[in-house]
Amino acid sequence: MEENTIQATLEASDDLSNRFLTFGIDGAIYGISLTNVLEIIGIQDITSVPNVPQHVKGLINLRGKVVPVIDTRLKMGKPERDYDDLTCIVVIDIQDMHIGLIVDKVEEVISVDLEHAAVPPRTGIQEKQFLSSVVEHGNHTVLNIDLEKFMADDLRQY
Repeated sequence: MEENTIQATLEASDDLSNRFLTFGIDGAIYGISLTNVLEIIGIQDITSVPNVPQHVKGLINLRGKVVPVIDTRLKMGKPERDYDDLTCIVVIDIQDMHIGLIVDKVEEVISVDLEHAAVPPRTGIQEKQFLSSVVEHGNHTVLNIDLEKFMADDLRQY
């Protein structure tokens, strides 16, 4: 009986579906589900690859695994900027692929009550709509990203 109680507690603590890693891009705060986040690493040497979209910065070697790296800022259509001490690579797992997302800075991990999350406004360009929800956290608005939609074009290339 005690073993079942321990397992239930572990399963409850492993439920990451309502937890999001937040990060900043161009002054806005975005969130991605912790279910996709593998790790956060500092910016490092990126090997460029020819004939890829501008937002695909290249490849990194992460403990023997080759990981494509995407500049999230450029993918969102924001202006390019130099990387600094706060710039990080968030390594995600999506469709059994590891991809690095370069972000301006990592903020925090938050818990979100998805029942109180707002549906993002429609932009009129449905295929480019990549936000899953909008939530208020503290004194700022967090724009949660649907990684499947955000990465759809890139996943078709790999």
